[in-house]
Amino acid sequence: MDFDAILLARLQFAFTIAFHIIFPSFTIGLASFLAVLEGLWLSTGRDVFRNLYMFWVKIFALSFGMGVVSGVVMSYELGTNWAEFSRAASPVIGPLLAFEVLTAFFLEASFLGVMLFGWRKVGPRLHFLATLLVAIGTLVSAFWIISANSWMQHPVGYAVLADGSLRATDWLTVIFSPTFPSRFIHMTLAAFLTTALAVGAASAWSLLRDRTQPESGMALRMAIGMFAIVAPLQLVAGHLSGEMVRLHQPLKLAAVEAYWETRADQPQSLVGIPDRKAGKTHLEIEIPHVGNLIQGVPGTTVLQGLDAFPRADWPVVGLVYWSFRIMVGLGLAMIGLGVWGVWLVIRRRLERSTWFLRAAVAMGPAGFVAVIAGWVVAEVGRQPWTIYGVLRTADSASPVGAGQVSVSLLGFMIIYAIVFSAGAVYILRIVNRGPSLDVEPAPSAGGRAPGTPLAAAPPEPEA
Repeated sequence: MDFDAILLARLQFAFTIAFHIIFPSFTIGLASFLAVLEGLWLSTGRDVFRNLYMFWVKIFALSFGMGVVSGVVMSYELGTNWAEFSRAASPVIGPLLAFEVLTAFFLEASFLGVMLFGWRKVGPRLHFLATLLVAIGTLVSAFWIISANSWMQHPVGYAVLADGSLRATDWLTVIFSPTFPSRFIHMTLAAFLTTALAVGAASAWSLLRDRTQPESGMALRMAIGMFAIVAPLQLVAGHLSGEMVRLHQPLKLAAVEAYWETRADQPQSLVGIPDRKAGKTHLEIEIPHVGNLIQGVPGTTVLQGLDAFPRADWPVVGLVYWSFRIMVGLGLAMIGLGVWGVWLVIRRRLERSTWFLRAAVAMGPAGFVAVIAGWVVAEVGRQPWTIYGVLRTADSASPVGAGQVSVSLLGFMIIYAIVFSAGAVYILRIVNRGPSLDVEPAPSAGGRAPGTPLAAAPPEPEA
């Protein structure tokens, strides 16, 4: 493989975005989880919800900080490694990213301080409002990022000027491109699933050491309820997103399913080893006559294969093919874990099921892996285009040499390995301590008895 400047720049962006996406996919769901916990505490007065809030808000603060740091780096990479893309697309992409900062990041940053340090400085309702606004801010941030990426996947509402740059002619069409609704729902559900699995894993780990912890038992039940509902919905959302791919990116669909030939009545490939050079899949296990059915079209409908497109436009078929199957396989495992968990909750055997608790711990990273695999399908499947059908990746790069890019790539890898490994280790240490080991009782508020609704603010979280 020839490691030229363009390939190295792609590897650098892939490396940084793979690190970055871990944190937003976690904090989007975790912010909503914290809002639910604080709302339940205020409405019921049960200390178990307060203790869970105080435990998970520490992890949220660390994850949010690392997400911000890793996200800022990508903005600089767009200028240093992808100057031609920035020059051509910034009149369209720039305002979308600016709105993300103005509407979402400012909202999160403004109320995060109140959320973390305002327990004894503002009233309980105002503090709850701050938590809600931070949760809303994370969803608004996802809205603008997915909007920008969806436009790159299927550009609409734009014009090409004489100098080759792009201008928006209809901003509503740009923001709400045809692929955006299904992709936004798909990503939001993925974030909730990622959080539910992480919360479930941390809670199951605590219960394996002490089956009597009320906080861990409650958190695990809430996590099971979340992924038992969301995982099947994600399957539906993924199918809807796949229909948009079939309509607007048939080449990506052909790579995802390893459709080498254009034909009707396509088979469904389950597993195999795609061979891009030979144009076939080795050791393939397939189900005949069901490919069209899964795509939601009649068997007589012709689905384009890779042979319908120039070979120079083909993505890395094997990487897209297997990333999609990893994502789907983990999604099915999440559904199975949810059904198992609900059955145990109904039978009142959750804390006693050692095998389920171990399975929940093992599935903790599954959401992160599935999110990264999904982004690989979306981004690698779009190649060789940065803006699908408009601007090729080879024409988007900065005029820099491979040596310069390789030095910055190596530097990023070293810094990320040190900084984010330290952050991950610290988060795991907090998780290992559990939610009920160092929580002090909250004093009563305004004459209310302890444990009644609108209880007083708990102690400030540890730095």
